[in-house]
Amino acid sequence: MAKNIMLQGTMSNVGKSLLTAALCRIFRQDGHSAAPFKSQNMALNSYITKDGLEIGRAQAMQAEAAGLEPSVLMNPILLKPTTDIGSQVIVNGKARGNMKASEYFRHKKELIPDILSAYNALAERYDIIVIEGAGSAAELNLKADDIVNMGMAKLVDAPVLLVGDIDRGGIFAQLLGTLMLIEQDERERIKGLIVNKFRGDKAIFGSGVDILEQRGGIPVAGVVPYIKCDIEDEDSLSDKLGNGSVNGVIDIAAIRLPHISNYTDFDVFLQYDGVSVRYVTRCTELGEPDMIVIPGTKSTIADMRWLRESGLEAAIKRAVGRVPVFGICGGYQMLGRKIADPDNTEGGGEVEGMGLLDCETVFASNKHQTQRRGSFARVGGMLAPLSGLHFTGYEIHMGETAAREERLLDCGGAWSDSVYGCYIHGVFDEPEISAAVVRTLYERRGLSFDGTGIDRSAYKERQFDILADEVRKSLDMELIYKMISL
Repeated sequence: MAKNIMLQGTMSNVGKSLLTAALCRIFRQDGHSAAPFKSQNMALNSYITKDGLEIGRAQAMQAEAAGLEPSVLMNPILLKPTTDIGSQVIVNGKARGNMKASEYFRHKKELIPDILSAYNALAERYDIIVIEGAGSAAELNLKADDIVNMGMAKLVDAPVLLVGDIDRGGIFAQLLGTLMLIEQDERERIKGLIVNKFRGDKAIFGSGVDILEQRGGIPVAGVVPYIKCDIEDEDSLSDKLGNGSVNGVIDIAAIRLPHISNYTDFDVFLQYDGVSVRYVTRCTELGEPDMIVIPGTKSTIADMRWLRESGLEAAIKRAVGRVPVFGICGGYQMLGRKIADPDNTEGGGEVEGMGLLDCETVFASNKHQTQRRGSFARVGGMLAPLSGLHFTGYEIHMGETAAREERLLDCGGAWSDSVYGCYIHGVFDEPEISAAVVRTLYERRGLSFDGTGIDRSAYKERQFDILADEVRKSLDMELIYKMISL
């Protein structure tokens, strides 16, 4: 059976996901087989495995860092919020329906056999399992039924690294406060503290390390700098979603929907010099972009109403004909004439879409989950250079869309004039496709584009190595290997 190590945090967004990826990469570089594991993830960014099962996007990213094919074993429970008090519950990659938080909390301990089955299957295959917790290790109101932080550590007897985020301030309160709030047996599981996202000269924090070790009685395993690498963020706390500035020759405006999901579909454009992707929430922020993209959402009808009430629908319609508009998944559904949810799959109701594509969507209980390979059909309009190019990606959606427009892809989607929509997440990731879009946008500005398509896979491999190198330099790896008894 595999050895294990767990990263827990003082709060959400302290960097657990990236540190988990970094350790997976470091262990791989050191000749060990390592796999990520998160028993329960709450995120709208998700991924479909080769066998058509849905997991958190962060675990797919961590698997890539480890050099593995993403597997549902790495994330047996995924919660996708549909409202402020409810989520779609996905167990072993398949949706079990929507539950209010109170209902889920009453039943979640029943999922422990699923968690242990997935974990044990991984542990039989790999040398080291790197486990990621969720939120804070000291959620006192939730700990009685905890299955993702100390509850998970106890289930598999895992040593714990506690991570705090110094960039957000209060690092002593974060780390020492957490140690004060947890039980003694839980405290004894914590073998090291990590100060993450440090900016500036680490030498001036030497006294800070001494204070943490003296008052906490636990060694500081490392002070990790704020690392500049381009690796997918997990959820709505991403710094990318706060980017409202135009800092490139080409300006791509992405609509930041209230229930935005899989916004990583547009990360590929950030790899190109001279291209900016910014997320807008008000029509006054839209400006005069070169392209408008509408991402996926977990609550299409509610977000369509928000789009209308915010004035962004009208602003997008005014831009049609001047710039290309591209919707993916929920964004594609919104471009159509009508969206209906008669079975209350995502909250029920019916709403008129933007009417920019002649198509209608009806939600049903069956969920489409599959990886896709194919090609663009014969496409016209501003993005005509995409015609015939090959894509790879995946579908995750509840609705069936009947389109009476020209097909965008050989597997569906639609286009009309300068408006395009499809269900494929990752549709821009192939280098020929992203380069064709960027070149087209440059030429529409009367500029020449001298670059070439960027290999997304090779690019991500370089970013993982940058991450691992910086984390390795910052952590006491001898201490960490001692923790896992290798």
